[in-house]
Amino acid sequence: MAVFRAMEKRSLSKTTFMLWVATLCAMLGIGFYGMYQTLWNGLQVTNMSDRVPWGLWITHDLSAIGLGAGAFTLSAIIYLFRIKRFEPIARMAVFVGFLGYTSAMLALAMDIGRPDRFWHPLVYWNVHSVLWEITWCVILYSTVLVIEVLPIILESQYFDRWPKLQSFSHKLHKLTPVMAVLGMALSLLHQSSLGATYGVLSGRAIWFKPSLPVMFILSAVAGGVSMTLLLTMIVSKLRNVELIDKWLRRDMSRLAAFALLAYLYLKVWDWAATNYYSHAPGTADAMMRLQATTPYNESFWWLEVVLCGLVPAVILLNRPFRRRHGILMTGLALIVFGVVVNRWNVTLSGLVVPPSWSPGVLGNAVAATYVPSWIEIAVSIGVLGYATLAFTLGAKYLPLFPKKAEDGGD
Repeated sequence: MAVFRAMEKRSLSKTTFMLWVATLCAMLGIGFYGMYQTLWNGLQVTNMSDRVPWGLWITHDLSAIGLGAGAFTLSAIIYLFRIKRFEPIARMAVFVGFLGYTSAMLALAMDIGRPDRFWHPLVYWNVHSVLWEITWCVILYSTVLVIEVLPIILESQYFDRWPKLQSFSHKLHKLTPVMAVLGMALSLLHQSSLGATYGVLSGRAIWFKPSLPVMFILSAVAGGVSMTLLLTMIVSKLRNVELIDKWLRRDMSRLAAFALLAYLYLKVWDWAATNYYSHAPGTADAMMRLQATTPYNESFWWLEVVLCGLVPAVILLNRPFRRRHGILMTGLALIVFGVVVNRWNVTLSGLVVPPSWSPGVLGNAVAATYVPSWIEIAVSIGVLGYATLAFTLGAKYLPLFPKKAEDGGD
């Protein structure tokens, strides 16, 4: 009877897994249809326009890149600062970073309208453009991530029959410290440049400031570490195996919380400097328009600062909360959600409202509006389906954790 129950449980688990994979494949199908419509008909199938040139896809892109920052953060900690107790999570961090960056590149391929011209920034240099520098950094860092992910794939059991490939993977693995240095430099460059993209917009007074690059880095560190730890705990729950010990969970929680508090410190002082202690005409006018047309003020304080900032910081730094996996996972999920809300606020709330001199502005009325079209939503569903499906298969079949942990050892 016990054997029969065990077999029934395994069968049920396999059925659930196949249903989950089928759902993700359906999401991929929706995304492929949206991509086909975009490539065949052009960006006219979206609700973006000359006055609202960035929409859902760029928010998806910035969120995916920010949440993939655990790769460079933990690689730097392990291979540069020689803190070896983080090593059991290294491969997971690199894999999550790889999925984050490839997801971002898929969204960008649709957003640029002519993906066949992606190589233009590599040939036609515009050294005065922040976006040109970001393009180079993303391409180079994605290459670094591919080099770091290849050994994980080649060392799986499916390549045991090809010893030469596994020998090649060992040689690649020896390059990990070098890749960690390159990865940290490239990732820091473009994570900060993403913030600088908005910080150099002199026509958008609310973002025209030097603090955004630093805040983008800190929020990416907090979000990337949180995403890596959250996904690790989810896999642990599904496998019913402790993949990392409680001390590593504690250290990663503290790292995410301290990065989050540093981000909140700069964020609140940045708000005070531009909105409380000073009232420059350009910034005051921009804030007035923003608050009149978007829920920016409420989402800034109640979502970004309180719900996704202070609440998870308290959870991650409080030992009784941290020891309860459900509460800890909730705190990590709130940080992840906060990064997405921040990227949405900076990209859409801040750019949908045009400056006072814009042709779309009549007096104090703002004519620019944006709601994602169903094609944009379909593409984002497909990109999300790709990332989730790849993670599902990777977590099941790839050696992302030390063998002792994979086997359920103490």
